[in-house]
Parts: sequence; structure tokens; C-alpha cells
Amino acid sequence: MRKGSEDSPASASGINPSVKKAERPPLLKKSKTSISDGTHFPGPLFPAVRHISASTPSTPLRPPFSDLRVSVGNGDASPAHNSGRSISDSSFSGRDWVYPSFLGPHVAGNRVTVKGRRGSGGNNKVAEEKKGTGSVSSKSVKVKEEKLKIEKEVKTAASQVLATQRSSAAQSDSRSSRRLRHALVFYFLIFIYISSVSYSLHLQSKVGQLEEEIINLRTTCSSNGDFGGNSIEVLQHEDYSSFYFQNADSRTIALYTVIFTLIMPFVFYKYLDYLPQIKTLSKRTKNKKEEVPLKKRIAYTVDVFFSVYPYAKLLALLFATIFLIAFGGLALYAVSDGSFSEALWLSWTFVADSGNHADRVGTGPRIVSVSISSGGMLIFAMMLGLVSDAISEKVDSLRKGKSEVIEKNHILILGWSDKLGSLLKQLAIANKSVGGGVVVVLAERDKEEMEMDIAKLEFDFMGTSVICRSGSPLILADLKKVSVSKARAIIVLASDENADQSDARALRVVLSLTGVKEGLKGHVVVEMSDLDNEPLVKLVGGELIETVVAHDVIGRLMIQCALQPGLAQIWEDILGFENAEFYIKRWPQLDGVRFEDVLISFPDAIPCGVKVAADGGKIILNPDDNYVLNEGDEILVIAEDDDTYAPGPLPKVRGGSCPKLIDPPKYPEKILFCGWRRDIDDMIMVLEAFLAPGSELWMFNEVPEKEREKKLTDGGLDISGLENIKLVHREGNAVIRRHLESLPLETFDSILILADESLEDSVVHSDSRSLATLLLIRDIQSKRLPYRDTKSTSLRPSVFSHSSWIREMQQASDKSIIISEILDSRTRNLVSVSRISDYVLSNELVSMALAMVAEDKQINRVLEELFAEEGNEMCIKPAEFYLFDQEELCFYEIMIRGRQRNEIVIGYRLAYTDRAIINPPEKSNPKKWSLDDVFVVISLCE
Repeated sequence: MRKGSEDSPASASGINPSVKKAERPPLLKKSKTSISDGTHFPGPLFPAVRHISASTPSTPLRPPFSDLRVSVGNGDASPAHNSGRSISDSSFSGRDWVYPSFLGPHVAGNRVTVKGRRGSGGNNKVAEEKKGTGSVSSKSVKVKEEKLKIEKEVKTAASQVLATQRSSAAQSDSRSSRRLRHALVFYFLIFIYISSVSYSLHLQSKVGQLEEEIINLRTTCSSNGDFGGNSIEVLQHEDYSSFYFQNADSRTIALYTVIFTLIMPFVFYKYLDYLPQIKTLSKRTKNKKEEVPLKKRIAYTVDVFFSVYPYAKLLALLFATIFLIAFGGLALYAVSDGSFSEALWLSWTFVADSGNHADRVGTGPRIVSVSISSGGMLIFAMMLGLVSDAISEKVDSLRKGKSEVIEKNHILILGWSDKLGSLLKQLAIANKSVGGGVVVVLAERDKEEMEMDIAKLEFDFMGTSVICRSGSPLILADLKKVSVSKARAIIVLASDENADQSDARALRVVLSLTGVKEGLKGHVVVEMSDLDNEPLVKLVGGELIETVVAHDVIGRLMIQCALQPGLAQIWEDILGFENAEFYIKRWPQLDGVRFEDVLISFPDAIPCGVKVAADGGKIILNPDDNYVLNEGDEILVIAEDDDTYAPGPLPKVRGGSCPKLIDPPKYPEKILFCGWRRDIDDMIMVLEAFLAPGSELWMFNEVPEKEREKKLTDGGLDISGLENIKLVHREGNAVIRRHLESLPLETFDSILILADESLEDSVVHSDSRSLATLLLIRDIQSKRLPYRDTKSTSLRPSVFSHSSWIREMQQASDKSIIISEILDSRTRNLVSVSRISDYVLSNELVSMALAMVAEDKQINRVLEELFAEEGNEMCIKPAEFYLFDQEELCFYEIMIRGRQRNEIVIGYRLAYTDRAIINPPEKSNPKKWSLDDVFVVISLCE
């Protein structure tokens, strides 16, 4: 072989032109041929042959591509040859896989040489192929022979695999059938054993009866002495003995039944899993699927029964009691001399009272009676446990608030927040005139925790009952539990999450309320957190929904209070039920009366507007004097309560004219916003409507300036379209003194400390930040501006020359007016008492608004107009607009003078007093007025 490779250079280089031209095309064509006999082989028919490449330097170069097939030695067959070919691993390295040539051309690595154990046919064949001495026809014949050999081997291997599978399946079938036969034999032996024992006991009983009969016969014969003469008596005694045998047979059957009943449960429990196999064998099925054991199925069925049916435990206890009485009666009947009915009665007495078995005589009756008494004690203990569990579950359901509320015309509050305390307080005050009402709270909290938190309020509810229930407002079953369809008003509180999540939850609650089949009797008041989400909630809820946007209400009130000092206290008086509030009611006796006469027709109320029936119930605030009330119109008034006012006769009021003064012009103002609110763009729009041209709004927060402009633009604010105010941006932290000192704090007319958006999830942290900012600003101002008395010149240009109260608020001790937003009412009380801030606005105002809208949803239209930047608004005006100094007038006369300015005067505050008086009593009594007094009016926005 090596010699042949050295004879010519062509062979040394691995290039043989004759072989390349004569062999490669036929072999490639031959490799595409398929199996001619069309035999189908299941499974992997053509196993790959491991290819091992040569690694020694003496190995000849790679042959042509046509020779990259397996060469099989043609030696004699041997067991080793049949089981597999031996590949010499000593001279090969590198591995690959080569498939039989008839499967097609499979490219592999180097040439593979397969050696047989005997003969050198394989080596000769390789040598011949390298030398190129064989013809194309002889090689084709050899390849065909090699293919046939491989096919035979594959067929043999496949047949062996199939035979192995069949044998294993047959072995498994034989094992299962053998197991079943063993089980059948075992059951048959058990049956024979039980039958043999029963039959032996029966024979023993018969032997005992026969022996007793023999003794009786002997006794009879010995007493008479003549057996023949007393044959009739013997026959009669035999008849009596037959009756006794029947009675003895029934007792024996009862005894065997008791024994069988006691044994069989243990046998069934032991061999319960074999029953499905017997059933499968009887049906002769070959289902090989894995089945659940019968024990597990029975346990699962019992578990489902006890879980689904609420009275399953009671039924099981009843069945156990009946079974014990019947089984015990049967056992007593088997071991005693009484009748079966008497045995049942004794069994019942043993179950009911375990001490009744003390007078039993005999071993058998005593054993049975003790067993029955033990079972009775167990059943009694189970009964006590069931009764105790039932009582505990009922008490727990009451304690956890799972029972149904049977109420109507109540107010339902869905959710829990920090506003709940002030909301309950306002609702209790509102229901005081009717002796109290019912308020139901449904929240996802424990009932005991809710009741403890409400008790901590330390507020007298004045006859109003507060009922707490634990549940979710998103579940219809929980809503029905609190009689949602019978409530006269439903309040949905915002959650303590961020604004978007809170509004999304409120939307889901509204969807749940619309899904109540019985319908809703009352309206729904929804507290929203973001003004942009309000239209979606109204779209889903329809006409029944009234929304109160907490952030928007607080923001507008802060701006109004910053521009008009003292307005916060007035809003607290009007929104709360403790003083005067809004009411709407129809008075038929006033139909056809002009509004200027209606204005002075109520001694205990002040009319503010009219609800026009002809215009779809639209409410008109501050209508024209010449408007005439039509049929169906209702009157909006400010009164102490809904039952404390009524129209009276028209008072005699002398006319008069007020001083000819006009409102002073507006001056530019400089306002500072500390913090960032999510609705700050809406606050800027309100300021744009209220402030004079040339005003400045400084925004101091941690939001970057570029991000601020993007947020304002996304909120719908056109920064370039602002005409009256100029935005000045400063970046910094409001709780760091160094950052605050960089601001000209002494030059601002008003400073608004906002609850920052980043802390809106935590009320405590937000209030702590606002309080720290307030203290720092006050300290910086006190050091920059020395103390002066209150009569010194104010930083704000004086609008009114005589109003000492407004002048005092404007001066604010030579400091800017600071409006603080405090969310927690407890913190608000702390700040108010310490007098470190001029005005404090908190969520308590939102609670007041919610309570007012819950009592009458029409009031929401009034509040929306008064809070808006257009339309009518609440204002504070000096006394010099309506009277002269020390002029003596009654309040009706001042109201008439106010109508000359198209205003409705609703109250006043005397000079150097603490609070304003809304809806004053004794309006017809004259009194002297000073120019230092101020009046609260409803007027059209300028």
C-alpha cells in the first residue's frame, strides 16, 4: 500500500485523473438511488457509523470525494461480527458520523476504515481503491452487496427491539394478571374464613340449644316417671322448644351481623385500592392509564361534601347518632333476653346518659353497654364542638362586620381616608335637627380597627349611628350587604394612593355601583384627585354622579384666600354645617314675586339665587331684581338649617343710596409657589384670570426647569399665551435654609406653600415638609425685616383706606401673607393655634364640601360657580362702599344698597372682632356702622 503510493507523483499528491473522471460521477449518481424493495422499517433504521480520521503522519492523503464511504470488510460472519464491527482506535483520532451511502451524499471528514476480526478483505479493498485497479461495475456490485448487508442487520436489530418490547409488555400483563389473581384468591380466602367462622358459631349455638333441650326432656321424663303416658306433654314442650329455636336464631343472626359490621370496615379500608383493579378485570379492559386510588377519591368526595354543604357536619353527626343507636340496639338484642324495641330504647338511654349502664348484668351486656356509652360521650363531645364552632363563627362574623345592614335612607361611605373623621362630624351636625341619622362605612379594613379609630375622634355624634362593615366596594355582594340600593346618598372617598391610582379605583367603584340590579335610590358623590379624570367618571356614572375634585377645590381656595385675606374663615363657615349653609327649597306662596322683594322676605335666611324650572333646573346666582318667580322655581338661600327659615311678610325698609364709589384698580402682585402640585397648571390659569397685568409668579421647587415647561405644556397650559403674569423659575429644596435664603422672601405679596406631588402618598411626610418650610420662611423674614407695629406701611399697595382688618391682613406683621396647605386636620389645628401661618387650608374643607353635596347634590352647581374664575364669586368689600361713617342702618337696608351694585350682601365683620357673621339675625334692627367694618358679598367677577 505504501509502495503504491510512492510509485507516481500523482498518487502521492492524492490526484488520480482516471479515478476522478471514471468513479466520481457514477458514485454521486449511485448515492441518490433508493431502496429497491420498498421495505418499511419502523424506528431509527439507519444508524450512523462512527467516523474516525487518521492522525499519524504516515497516513495516506485524503482520497477523492467519491471514496468517502464506509468500507466494510468481507470476511466470514462471526458472533463478534454480528454484534458489531470493531474499529481500531489506536491509529485514529478526530470523530464524525457517516451514514450509509444509499441515503444520499453525506459530507464527512476523512476516510473511515472498518476492520473485521477475521480476514484482510477490507484492507485489500482499500488498497485496490487507492491503486484504482477495480472497474466501475465491480465496485457497484460491491456497494450493492454492502447495502444489502446493512439492510439485513438493520432488520435484525429492529426485529429484536420489537421482540423485546412485546416480551416486556407481555411480562407486565402477566404480572398484573398474576397480581389480580392473587387478590381474588385472597378475597376468596377471607370470604371462606368469615363463612367458616360464622358457620362454626352457628353450629356451636345449635349444639348448645340441643343440649339445653335434652336437659329439659330429661327433667320432664324424670318428674313424670312414665314416658309413654306423657307423650302429648312432650310434644307440646317440643313445640315450645321450636319457638325458642327461632328466637335463638334471630339473636344469633344479630350477633353475626354485629361482628361482620365491626370487621368489614377494617377489611375494606385495608384492601380498598384493589377494588378498581377487580372492576377493570371484570370488564376485561386494557386501559393502561394511571388511576387515582379509591381511598383518595373517597377522601376527596368527603372533603368536597363538607366544604360545599354548610350543614354537612350536622348531618354527619345525626347519621352517626342514629347509626350508634341502631347498632347498639342490635348488639344489645344479641346478648340480652329482651325484645328488639326494648334494646333500641336501652341503646338510646345509654347514648343520652352514660350512667344508665351501671345496672347491667352479665359480661356481654356490660361490654355492649359500655361501648354504647363511650360512643354517646364521643357524639356529645362532637355536638358541643359543633355548637361552639357555630356560635364562634357567628360572633366572629358580627365582630368582623360580615352581617347584613338592614337600613334605608342612610348615607353610605365607601372607602377610608384621613377625611373620614371630619366628614362624619359634618354629617352628624347636618342630621342633628332630625334627631340623628345612620351612616354606614364600608372599607377594606377590620371592623374593630375602624370602630377604634372612630372612637378616637372624641366627638359627640348627637344621635347619629355609625355602622362599620368590612368589605370591598368592588364586590357586588359586599355592596348589597350594606343596602346600597336603599341609601339616600353614597360617598366614594379617594384612597391614600397617588392621584391616578386613586381615580382609577374610584372609576371601578362607580362601575360596580352601576351594576347593582336593584338600582340606586340616591345620588353618588365621588371624590376625585385629578381634574383631568373627572369627565371619564361622569361619562360612566351618568346623571347620578356628582364629583368633587379635592386638589382643584383646595387650589382655587388657596388662590382666593391669597388675593382676599380673610376669605378662608368665611368659606369654613359656609361649607360647614355648624353655621349657615346653602339650601334649596320651593315656596309656592312666592310665585309671581320679583326677586328684589324675595330678597327681604326671609327673616332668618338670605336668598342668593333661583333654580329655574323652565330652564331644566339651572341655578342662577345673583339674578336680576326684575326676575319674577314662576311656578316650579325654587329659591337658593343661606340659612342655619333647612327647617329654621320660612318667608314672612315684607318688612318696611326705607330706601337710600350708597356712596358713589367705584372699585379701585388692580395692582400687579408678586406671588411665590413653594412646591409642585399635579394641577399647578390649573392654578396658573386661575391666577391669570384674577391678577393684574405685570404680575410675577415665582415657582420654587425641585423639578428641573425644562421638565417644568414640559409638564405645564402637557397639562394644557399655553405659556406663551400668558398676558397678566410672568413665570420666574427657581430650582431648590424648600426645606433647606440655604436654598430659601437665595429668594427675595421679603418682596412677595403672598406665599403659597403647596403639598408637594412627590409626597402626596404620605400625608404625614407632606405635612411635615410644609410645616418645616413655613417655619424657615417665617424665620428668614423676621431677620430680614425688623419688627414694626401693625400701623406701618404695608408691602402690598393699600387698596382700602379705612378697612383696618384687611389692612392688618395685608401687612401681616410686615411679612408676606403665607397660605399653607395642610392635609391632616390634626396638623392644621396645631398650626392654627401656634399662629405661625395666616391661613391654613386642609382636607377638612373638602370633607365639608362632600358632606354638603351628599345632603343635596344641587349645591355642587353652586360651589362650582363660586370656585370658578368666571361668574359669581365670594368677595370681601369695605363698608365705605355701602354707608357713611357712623350711619345707623338695618341689615335689610344694607342688602338693598348692595343690590344697587348688583351684589348680594350675606354677612359682615365688625372692626376688631375675630370672626365674620354670615346670615345675621334680627335683620330689621338698626345699628351704627363704622368704616372699619367689612361686608361679605356675592358679586360678579370683575
